[in-house]
Amino acid sequence: MNKANKMTKKKTWLEKLHEKKEPQIKRIESGFADIPAGSTMLIASPKLIDQYIQEISFGKQVNSKTLRKDLALDHHADYTCPVTTGIFLRIVAEASYEKFQKGAPIDQITPFWRVVEPKSPLAKKLSFGESFLVEQINKEKEHTI
Repeated sequence: MNKANKMTKKKTWLEKLHEKKEPQIKRIESGFADIPAGSTMLIASPKLIDQYIQEISFGKQVNSKTLRKDLALDHHADYTCPVTTGIFLRIVAEASYEKFQKGAPIDQITPFWRVVEPKSPLAKKLSFGESFLVEQINKEKEHTI
């Protein structure tokens, strides 16, 4: 592989998920999104988001605001960054779907549909569309009634 090809090779979603990124807590100087100045803000990691989602019970839905609150509490921060949370949620969803496409059974992938809402801006960005989300949510609802 020549140098030009190495530079243009894009990481897979699974590679992005498994990058060695540690969560960080930063004090923000000025207000940002829904976070007031002077607050401590957790910048999670794709793996942290992945672990959180794996702990959500079958048939249960958790919105991203709850996810952010829970992670902030767990890491002794005031808030969790909404921007990086959205980015990392997408990495988790795309990596999980990538595993599914490679033959992993549905119960062996992270159930990202328990957090990603079908009508959300994030769902519209997913490479595989919203129908997979809706299908998985409906399957879980059918089996919890």
